[in-house]
Amino acid sequence: MLASPTVLAQDVFTVHQPSYFLWVFGLLLIAGAVGWLVATVIGFARARAFGASTRWFAAASACMILYHAHWLALAFGIASGSEGAMFLILALLNLFIVLGAVCTIIGFARLKNSAESPASAEVS
Repeated sequence: MLASPTVLAQDVFTVHQPSYFLWVFGLLLIAGAVGWLVATVIGFARARAFGASTRWFAAASACMILYHAHWLALAFGIASGSEGAMFLILALLNLFIVLGAVCTIIGFARLKNSAESPASAEVS
């Protein structure tokens, strides 16, 4: 049997935020963004040497940077109190995760086995 929403609304549950939460969340968010930025820069710099699949992996890294920026936009949306902007940002929260996954799948699909190239080029 399901409880009615009015009965569920009567239950008061308070959560006390630990003092370290914002610091840990913020520092990990910044560290993740910097890490993905380094991966993106290295990926695009090495793409010419390693081929087209590396560009797709670098594009996936760029999508992860945008994902971190999306969290920052969510924080600004919450701070501004604009419910319309906040719900739009929340609705599209995993957009860049999906785009990054698509880029990674394409990168793996275009990845070539470098061990096969020398063996097939050599003829005894």
